[in-house]
Amino acid sequence: MLKRAVWQGLVAGLAGAAVMTMAEKVEQRLTRRPDSHVPARVLARLTGLPEQPADQPRWLNLAMHFGQGALVGVLRSVMAQAGLRGPVASGMFTVVRLSSDQILENATGVGAPPQTWPRQELAVDVLHKTVYGFTTGVVADALAARDGLGPGQRHAAMRTGRHADVGPLTRSTAQRART
Repeated sequence: MLKRAVWQGLVAGLAGAAVMTMAEKVEQRLTRRPDSHVPARVLARLTGLPEQPADQPRWLNLAMHFGQGALVGVLRSVMAQAGLRGPVASGMFTVVRLSSDQILENATGVGAPPQTWPRQELAVDVLHKTVYGFTTGVVADALAARDGLGPGQRHAAMRTGRHADVGPLTRSTAQRART
């Protein structure tokens, strides 16, 4: 399961980052919002590369944007392989994507906590990360579906809903078709 989750997650995360980037470019044309150089500054600080006084190199921005998108996509793929699929799983994952950004931006001193942001800027960021989260989810779910139901889905199929009298799957049933 883990090998599949890694390559499928990298693919799903890159797809999510690509669609998010396209959505950002459309939004920027409509709103005239300039490019953000926060991703490049975060990567520069994480790697020890020099920062420019104003605009950062585009390649550094794209490397962080797509690299983080790909890596975080692996988690969404693990979710899909486990059986956490669909819009609810993508919503949960979107929160993870927003959180990963904030952890890196705040830990490096490049960003400030989102509650201090102007509301419009926060709304735009949440919108774009939602596009990423749901796009990544659609791709991860489609790739995982080729491998069959995840253990959680097999467990749910025993009896719809959560019930005290429905025990966990046996270890062998949970691992079936996941190796």
